Amino acid sequence: MASQLVRSGVKAARAVISASRNSSLLSGKGVAAAALSNAGRKLSTAASFYENSGGYNASHNRLFSAALAIPVAGYMLMDKEAHAAELERTFIAIKPDGVQRGLIAGIISRFERKGYKLVAIKLIVPSKEFAQKHYHDLKERPFFNGLCDFLSSGPVLAMVWEGEGVIKYGRKLIGATDPQKSEPGTIRGDLAVVVGRNIIHGSDGPETAKDEIALWFQPSELVSYTSNAEKWIYGVN
Repeated sequence: MASQLVRSGVKAARAVISASRNSSLLSGKGVAAAALSNAGRKLSTAASFYENSGGYNASHNRLFSAALAIPVAGYMLMDKEAHAAELERTFIAIKPDGVQRGLIAGIISRFERKGYKLVAIKLIVPSKEFAQKHYHDLKERPFFNGLCDFLSSGPVLAMVWEGEGVIKYGRKLIGATDPQKSEPGTIRGDLAVVVGRNIIHGSDGPETAKDEIALWFQPSELVSYTSNAEKWIYGVN
C-alpha cells in the first residue's frame, strides 16, 4: 500500500511535466492541476483507510507525508513556471539628448521603482548605418535621415528591462512621442519639450522588442537572474 502511494505521487508529478511540454501554458496548467488534485485525493483516502485498518506506524507516517508532498510540490513548481513565462523583455534606449542632459540616473530609477528588472545595459555611439537599421520601419518618412543623424550623433544608453507587462507599461512610463501630448508624470511629459528631442525610445510591441534587443545586444550580454525584490513585487515565495 505504501509503495502504491508513492507511485501515485510520482505519477502526479510526472503529469505536471507532461502537461507543460505537450500543451499550451494555460491548458497544460489546467490538466496538470486536475491530475495533481485527483492524486492528492487518492493519497489522502488511502492514508486514512490504512490508518484505520491498523497498519499505520511512525515509519508509514513519514512515507505518507513524503508521498502527499509530491503533488503539492509539483503544483507549486508549476505555478512558479507559469509566473516566469509571464515575464517579458523590452528594449529601452536613452537617446543622445537624454545622455548629454544627465538624465540617465533619473530614468533608470523610474523603471526600478516600478519594479522592473534591468538585464542588459551598455553605452554606445551607433553609426549612421546602425541607426538606419534601428529605424528601418520609418525609411519612407521624410524625417528618416535626420532621425538617423541624431541617433548617431552621440552616446546612447541601450538597455533591456524585464518584468510582467513591461513592454506595454514601459511605453506608458515613457509617454507619448510628442512631449506636448505626454501626461505629467511620464518621462517625456516631465523631461522633454519637442518631438525631435524626446530623450528616450521604447519598443512598441513584442515583435519589435525581440528585433530591437537582437539588434543592440548579443545573447551573451543578456543576464538572467532572480532579483531578491521579486517576491515582494509578484508574491512568488
